[in-house]
Amino acid sequence: MISEPELVGGDAFEAPEVLTETPPPRPPRARRPWLWALGGAVLASAVWGGGLYAYGQQKEPGPDLGGYKPVEELCELAELKALGAILGKRGTDGVGPVMDEPAVSESMCSASFGAEDIGQDLSITYTLHKVIDPEPEFAAMAQRYGKLQKIEGVGEQAYFDDQGEQGGVLRVLDGQAEIEIQLYRQGDYEVDGKLISAPPIDLTGVDVPMTQDMLALMAALKK
Repeated sequence: MISEPELVGGDAFEAPEVLTETPPPRPPRARRPWLWALGGAVLASAVWGGGLYAYGQQKEPGPDLGGYKPVEELCELAELKALGAILGKRGTDGVGPVMDEPAVSESMCSASFGAEDIGQDLSITYTLHKVIDPEPEFAAMAQRYGKLQKIEGVGEQAYFDDQGEQGGVLRVLDGQAEIEIQLYRQGDYEVDGKLISAPPIDLTGVDVPMTQDMLALMAALKK
């Protein structure tokens, strides 16, 4: 039989309090705001870095070519009707080397005029600069041949080098394009033991038909 608790010092013994209820759950802890800031910074850095990389991969735009483009069949575009009217029948064309690189393209063409392909020879060179500006050097390069006649109304700059009875050279700069038409008298040559001489022709004022043919060629190169 369990005895009653004894009194000590006159005070009654008190039994310890027993907790019978479950404590309420703690409220969820708020997410630290700096984590959001850190995540945003990392995302912004990634986006900025990706954009910078993409920008670095983009090529800088090149100069405006003004409608000019590389061509392979330069002789087909150069009809040379004005020169043909004074020099006679156009003979067989000769196509020179064609170059088309990222920085520059160049095409060449040659033709002859006169009976049986003897008389006057002509060559055309078309150079398209895709990167550099040829304007600062054009005049200096054109004038290396001597005294030149400036031609107005043809491209940005145009010069004619009059070589008298031997022909002449017309050089034109139009934006990024350089075009040269050179007319020269064909020299004497021998065929089957017979010396053949080019018939004489008056080339006075030949710069006029050369200019007309140059303007027609420039328009054809832009089509």
